[in-house]
Amino acid sequence: MRLSVKKALCTALVISMTAGLAGCGSGSGSTGGTTSTEAETESASSGEFDENSKETQKKVKQVEGIIDKYFYFEQDPEKREESYFDGIMAGLDDPYSVYYTPEEYERLMEDDGGEYVGIGATVSKDVDKGTVYVVKPLRGSPAEAAGLTTGDVFVQIDDIEVTADMELDEVVNYIRGKEGTTAHLKMYREGEPDYLEIDINRQKIQNITVDYEMLDNNIGYISVDQFIENTPEQFKEGIDYVISQGAKGIVIDMRNNPGGLLTAVNEMTDYIIADDAQAPGASEPGIQLETKDKDGKIIESYSCEDGHSVDLPMVVLVNGNSASAAEIFTGDMKDYGIATIIGTTTFGKGIVQSVIPLSDGSAVKITIAKYFTPSGNDIHKIGIEPDIEIDVSDEQKRMANIPHDEDPQLQKAIEVLTK
Repeated sequence: MRLSVKKALCTALVISMTAGLAGCGSGSGSTGGTTSTEAETESASSGEFDENSKETQKKVKQVEGIIDKYFYFEQDPEKREESYFDGIMAGLDDPYSVYYTPEEYERLMEDDGGEYVGIGATVSKDVDKGTVYVVKPLRGSPAEAAGLTTGDVFVQIDDIEVTADMELDEVVNYIRGKEGTTAHLKMYREGEPDYLEIDINRQKIQNITVDYEMLDNNIGYISVDQFIENTPEQFKEGIDYVISQGAKGIVIDMRNNPGGLLTAVNEMTDYIIADDAQAPGASEPGIQLETKDKDGKIIESYSCEDGHSVDLPMVVLVNGNSASAAEIFTGDMKDYGIATIIGTTTFGKGIVQSVIPLSDGSAVKITIAKYFTPSGNDIHKIGIEPDIEIDVSDEQKRMANIPHDEDPQLQKAIEVLTK
């Protein structure tokens, strides 16, 4: 969920569900119509979990009875009900599959539209460490003005301590709030002896996801922060602008880009790749990616079809925080030989989630597929290796924006394009 901050590396590569899929599992306690005692016995003996079995229902009632009889503190009925659905999704052991309350789902839809109330930063969760950290404050945002920088870890938000077992969505909800209120943050920053106490005024954020400019030597520079509904339009404007200014080469900066909407990245790669281009090993001309389900069956194949292409030398800049949709873009450019990839190996998120709304206004986001680059590469938990590997210093990794003339990756890109 991209809320007051943007859900980053743990943010899903999201596609919209079709009407047919949206109905899956909609029946309360549905087991596909099988309700016989014999079926329940067979399921139990095969080791499969059956939430409708007598044993499971008995256990649920026992636990609820213990809670009602002994639990010391006052209960919140709504929170208790929501916890059941949180628990179902948590049982999948997949950090990308989560439950959204109606309020969370509503905010998710608002943020994908390009405007939201918050502090204006991209955040992520380190699945191994359990920490939630700042990937990048947005340019001109309250977060940037308050001094948040890449790598800062959330320790406490107002009076809520951030713990390792919290979902990223939950942390993001605490960072969110009403316009004009203050978020009091306690942050850990590497190298600082004490936690930092930072107050940030929550504001309505116009989500400008693409920046572009002309550099020396007729090099166009386009930076993409994430992929939401308004990103393709801004990206096309950037491409058209640098070309109109006489660009002889283009740098596309995907560093610290956590991904986002599949539809957005597809529209952007389509704008660059010719419809009849052929990538080595690709199943068909102009293909952008294929998604396959758990049985290896192709769910969807996305191809270029807008009739537009860009024939200029390009470089794509990436790092370990370039994930999901940013990796789709990078993989397309690499497989088609359109761009030289410079930086460090990308994050390695090669799976796809769908957000499925439920009847009461809530929703679940669930991993449904793995995606493969045009040449058929599986990059999940592997990432995309750059053609030219070059890193920035540890100090620069903590900077929100590295000055162009001090940025070794960008300078290498300019060198490659100039030659």
